[in-house]
Amino acid sequence: MTAEDSGSAAPAATPPLPRILCDTGELLPPGGDLAAGALWKLAEPGRQLDANVVRVPAAGRVDTHTEPDLDVLLLVLDGAAALLCTDGERPLRPGVLTWLPHGSTRAVQAGPGGVTYLTVHRRRPGMRIQPPGAADRLRPDVDGV
Repeated sequence: MTAEDSGSAAPAATPPLPRILCDTGELLPPGGDLAAGALWKLAEPGRQLDANVVRVPAAGRVDTHTEPDLDVLLLVLDGAAALLCTDGERPLRPGVLTWLPHGSTRAVQAGPGGVTYLTVHRRRPGMRIQPPGAADRLRPDVDGV
């Protein structure tokens, strides 16, 4: 069995090998009812990216939000939706690749058949233990104190 097929990480002494992680066609059965939410997540150790395949059901919505830190690529795999932005609405259909720059405000409104899409972005760093008092610099100064 090759490293591509095993699903396990390559030994530390050898460089990592490309691997097939998911067949999105198998996640999307024809005419099947799909659960809402994440259908697949990238979970490989040592990765620099995060990726998710997300299903939003018919007429469902990802509420308006602003991502302050990360650029996101969104690729529609199945269905249709509208990307709602501060400057208008953009139609999303299978094959449409969209860049969502950090700082942009957006929402996704699924169409009548729902929408399934892949998102990819830089991995967020994990939470770190800080020395005592490190959070004090983030607190507002109250009455000059």
